[in-house]
Amino acid sequence: MEMITVPAGEVTLSDRRTQRSWTVGVESFLLAPGPVTRESGRLPLVEVSWEDALRFCNTVSEREGLTPAYRLEPEVTWDRSANGYRLPTEAEWEHACRAGTTGPRYGPLDEIAWYRENSAESVHEVGGKAPNAWGLHDMLGNVWEWCWDVYDAEVYGEYRVLRGGGWFDEHWSCRASVRRRSHPTFRVDDVGFRLARSL
Repeated sequence: MEMITVPAGEVTLSDRRTQRSWTVGVESFLLAPGPVTRESGRLPLVEVSWEDALRFCNTVSEREGLTPAYRLEPEVTWDRSANGYRLPTEAEWEHACRAGTTGPRYGPLDEIAWYRENSAESVHEVGGKAPNAWGLHDMLGNVWEWCWDVYDAEVYGEYRVLRGGGWFDEHWSCRASVRRRSHPTFRVDDVGFRLARSL
């Protein structure tokens, strides 16, 4: 599977609800150039829960002879030493999305993203819009992407982070810094994920 090497760096995450920001160091890692697609064609795999995404990561890892990143029972844990596929962390996702840029987006929105004003209210094939400077497509728009992280355990319990905005979202949701949350069993037609691996 083609993967892009994302260089190490630092990213400042922010949360509009709490008005909090925090800086995270990111080590170099591998990230897929686009969201996971359906078996036939190039449409993103959607209606997939966070738990489904972890199972998919383990299955593909085992198929390729890699060490699965996740243990799913009795509770979900991440083996950070594993070389198998996994979800990106929230910090990795935003660092990769920005690709060295500092603004809300890595390019003009209509050129890089499918969102409510240009999507005809449907999901589109991966890679149809311009990539960022590191060759990553659809980091904004088309489908929201699951990240590993818990959103805010004290307020939302086990809800996990979603990033990137989707085909049904207004322009203001398709920004590098926007955070969304959902229950790890939640499935909907504008949520997918992309694969990462540790180096």
